Amino acid sequence: MNFDEGEIFYIDKPLHWTSFDAVKRIRMRILRRLHRKKIKVGHAGTLDPLATGVMLICTGKATKRIESLQYQTKEYVATIQLGATTPSFDLETEIDARYPYEHITRETVEAVLPRFMGSIMQVPPAYSACKVDGKRAYEMARKGQEVELKAKELVIDEIELLEYALPLIRIRVVCSKGTYIRALARDIGQALGSGAHLTALQRTRIGDVRLSDCISVDDVIHLIETAEVEETLPDGSTEKK
Repeated sequence: MNFDEGEIFYIDKPLHWTSFDAVKRIRMRILRRLHRKKIKVGHAGTLDPLATGVMLICTGKATKRIESLQYQTKEYVATIQLGATTPSFDLETEIDARYPYEHITRETVEAVLPRFMGSIMQVPPAYSACKVDGKRAYEMARKGQEVELKAKELVIDEIELLEYALPLIRIRVVCSKGTYIRALARDIGQALGSGAHLTALQRTRIGDVRLSDCISVDDVIHLIETAEVEETLPDGSTEKK
């Protein structure tokens, strides 16, 4: 294992962790193992703290692949609560409005979901990392400021209903980079003549990397601490650590 030449770890991001939390913890363990102060470590595909699942963490020269990895197709399994909305479109904020949902049948959901297939325009959530006049939208939203974001084009390749148990539905989505599943939940609620917000989200695939290929952050740390490691020296030679 050579962290300078580049390693890519497939992790299952824990609930409540930011993507940066995972990167920071792994970077610290690598630095401790190498007895160094610097090394490049980054991630491909940010996940919200309330989401879990597949995240790719790259080290050294492998960080150059982050952009291409981020553009790979992603798959999610999302749980959506119908009949209520929140400002963040998920559980980060409290419910701000309630709507009828009793009229929504399984057949209605299955008829509406195909409308979101293909190339669609989506307005990102105000609680997002999108920039408005140089500021992060979520920073403005959390201060109670009005946030206006423009719709962005994205592609949804597949969408299917996995479970129907009002007021909850669970769906599987295969989509392009830049898709906000929280915003999709909002739009599905509106299309069903109700409101909706996301209550759980798991990313199950990035490209060919599936959840079953991933290990926990603790397992990655154990690997870093116990695997045979080589360090690339300034002259290009390698040294076992």
